[in-house]
Amino acid sequence: MSGMSLVELMIAMVIGLIVMLGVVQVFSASRAAYRLSEGLARVQENSRFAMDSLQRELRMAGHFGCVNDQAHSLQAPGSLRTTLNITANPALDFTHSIQGYEATNTEPNQAVTLSATPSTGGTAYSPALPADLADAIKNRVDGSDIVALRYLMPDGVPVTSITGDPQRPVFNFDGLRMAVLKSGVNNPGLFGVADCLSATVFQARAVGASSVSAGDAPLNAALFSSLYTTGQAMLYRAESIVFYVGYDAANAQTSLYRVRYTAGPNGALVVGTPEALVEGVENLQMLYGQDRRLTAVSPSGYIDRQGTAKDVQGSLADPAAAWRRVGAVQLGMVISSPDPSAAQQATNAAALTTMGVTFTAPNDGRMRAVYQTTVALRNRLYGN
Repeated sequence: MSGMSLVELMIAMVIGLIVMLGVVQVFSASRAAYRLSEGLARVQENSRFAMDSLQRELRMAGHFGCVNDQAHSLQAPGSLRTTLNITANPALDFTHSIQGYEATNTEPNQAVTLSATPSTGGTAYSPALPADLADAIKNRVDGSDIVALRYLMPDGVPVTSITGDPQRPVFNFDGLRMAVLKSGVNNPGLFGVADCLSATVFQARAVGASSVSAGDAPLNAALFSSLYTTGQAMLYRAESIVFYVGYDAANAQTSLYRVRYTAGPNGALVVGTPEALVEGVENLQMLYGQDRRLTAVSPSGYIDRQGTAKDVQGSLADPAAAWRRVGAVQLGMVISSPDPSAAQQATNAAALTTMGVTFTAPNDGRMRAVYQTTVALRNRLYGN
């Protein structure tokens, strides 16, 4: 009299199944929405960090103290000098403050297919990669551009006195400012000394608590030819870095990488370990803006020539002079979420296009987006 019939039990089970089905559907939709928003957030976060990092470094191109490399080149003879052996060590060629390398078949109006497992180390570049650069970035992703930057750090220390042989000077400064001179490098050996007349990049023979000695060091091929005056000269650490997109096979992840070329006092060239800065960067494309006047003594101040690294390299017989007339960089990136964000993203019909290059994404469910910006090289601005 107090029990349930079989029909009542079956009706209760059906109602329970319908309720559970609704709960599962709500949970699945919520989970998909969360994965989608998480993927979009990670893409946006990584893009901001990657853009900020590259913009900050690109704006330093051409910084050589009181005036930039372009201003030094306008003097006759040019007053930007280096004692370094750039023939043996192209990575230390400070006559090229910025130099790009365009991956083959990635100029505007070309199509590039992205792969879930990208190939590395096989693409040709224009201009060709120097051997010391190619050997340092063997995990570089094919079809992505590369840029090398060289400059003097923004913070320097005033030279309080200069002693020694004029060709092997010793630059003395306030030892309390050594941390400023090191600028985050434990044992720096590459320096630049500059005033408003000239700048010289060199390897130190020795570094003391309050002095840097120039002269006979392994990476130097010449001695000092410029004289500097106490009270006007500033001493800086010299920086040579390369940015590229690399692939970490262990974690199956592409990232924006940085490699730093350094040397200790009186030491050999040190190629730093590639540093993964931002994960999810799949491709990097760059176009360079040159001044309207390439062959004139002074630039016009108008940046109206846009082209790839190959175009810049071939615009003048002297590549260093051509790169000195680069005053802006257009930067484009393809960035993906670290993990699959939603199944529908794999068939997203929205085209991935940046710097005139169209990308075809793999069917792996990751969120992808393109980001681009234009960077004015502040040390190349007209009149600086």
